[in-house]
Amino acid sequence: MRVFVTGGTGAIGGYAVPALVAAGHEVTAMARSDAKAEVLRHQGATSVQVSLFDRDGLSAAFRDHEAVVNLASALPSPERFMVRSAWKDCHRIRIQGSANVVDAALAAGVPRVLQESVAMIYRDGGKRWIDEDWPVDRYPISAGNHGAEASARRFGESGGDAIVLRFGLFYGQGAGHSEMIMGLARRHLAFRAGSPGSYVSSIHLADAAGAVVSALGAEPGIYNVVDDCPVTAKQNSTAMAAAVGARPWLAVPGRAALVLGNRSTSMTRSLRVNNARLRDAAGWRPRYPSVWDGYREMARL
Repeated sequence: MRVFVTGGTGAIGGYAVPALVAAGHEVTAMARSDAKAEVLRHQGATSVQVSLFDRDGLSAAFRDHEAVVNLASALPSPERFMVRSAWKDCHRIRIQGSANVVDAALAAGVPRVLQESVAMIYRDGGKRWIDEDWPVDRYPISAGNHGAEASARRFGESGGDAIVLRFGLFYGQGAGHSEMIMGLARRHLAFRAGSPGSYVSSIHLADAAGAVVSALGAEPGIYNVVDDCPVTAKQNSTAMAAAVGARPWLAVPGRAALVLGNRSTSMTRSLRVNNARLRDAAGWRPRYPSVWDGYREMARL
């Protein structure tokens, strides 16, 4: 399949592009600099320098492709994650950028669009398992994801095949926040936001890339992309400590994160997310069934 990838040099794109190439797809990806274009070429992809906000340019670039995989994002750094103004670029890319991707795909006659989203838009589920029919919630930093999903729905309503992947919390080499949390763990500090009994649903970037490859052949719809065994916040920090071999002396920010209100919502709600729909629809299986497995691998690198 001829596949165009936006965000191909980002955190998940850096894994997804080589995974798509390895699966036998002919991949074209956006690059914003010569250095990033060289990375893509080294991975076996063709690079194109075009703006996400140039609809005509995108349409020309998309022509003759059978699918567009939109992974474009601009998450704030871990240090600025709680600053609302830091989300401006991310919202623009996910709302306006995703709308441009859909417009361009429709104009170019691309039959299938795969859109990245996140599982953190689900409402708090406590200890209950959450599938794709669970209600979603709206809070300030979720605006971009809702906008991107709305564009994907519009593509489907216009006759295309729209696939939305709701990813769990990314971790692994290249996921900045997980690298920061592992650094804290090595200094005997456990990162734990909110209640220690709240559930965290994660996904290693390599497994997220595998889901992108598998989902290309799935029926249109929404799919959760998380590992098999969500853990509680306490278990999550314990797994990280075990991976680096450093017993935590203090857990931060703990329940204090709750006082930040909806600025910390994505980290403090309990999300025990189920991945059964994608497993059944596409035969996808995570290489790392839980963070206990994935954190150990991450610590070895």
